Amino acid sequence: MGLKELIFGGNVKGLDNTNSAYSGSVQEWLPVKNIIGGVVVTKDRRFVKIIEVLPVNFHLKTPLEQQNIIHCFASYLKIAPNNLQIRVVTQRLDLEGYIAKMRKYYEEEENRLCREMIEDNISEVSYIAANEVTTHRFFIIFQHEPRMKARNNTAPAIAERLGEEAETARRYLDLCGLEVLEPDYMDNAVLELLYEMINKRTGRRVKLPEGVFDMLTSVHGFYGGAS
Repeated sequence: MGLKELIFGGNVKGLDNTNSAYSGSVQEWLPVKNIIGGVVVTKDRRFVKIIEVLPVNFHLKTPLEQQNIIHCFASYLKIAPNNLQIRVVTQRLDLEGYIAKMRKYYEEEENRLCREMIEDNISEVSYIAANEVTTHRFFIIFQHEPRMKARNNTAPAIAERLGEEAETARRYLDLCGLEVLEPDYMDNAVLELLYEMINKRTGRRVKLPEGVFDMLTSVHGFYGGAS
């Protein structure tokens, strides 16, 4: 059984409505049916594309650069998919590993003054992690629409068509000075993203191991003939 089967349940290769997930399991309530060519296929037969964008500090740009960014982004919105979402994922910075290491030093330290300094450092870092330091990730999300004509009505063809829409977005956003991340293996990247979103706390500490994708029947971004 491959990793996709473990996460999404059985029969992931097809788009039929068969549901072999156990009652009350993650596979039963998770709305994702499959990932094909870097595109999320939902159980209600929607094809959703997620692209991650690295931001720039708009306020550090010159007035002319700011005007150009606004113009280019407005130009993209005119031809962008109708159902377009801009999602910002904000998380507190995960410093649990650092704090655990400092606590170990605290337990091993014999000098009382050094122990007090370590304890003070743990308290300060814990406060910063809980109240001040956050990380942000930016995503543009859209789905396949009737106006997006694919070469045929198959999942790989629709995924390919959404890839073309993502490339269009990349070109316009590049003019804005924004970089769109382009992972080598899109299926893997989307799978990791879903894992991190479903397991918001655990996903920050426990990453999917590098060799986990060897479990897949089709690996490295190639699934059912789609890349």
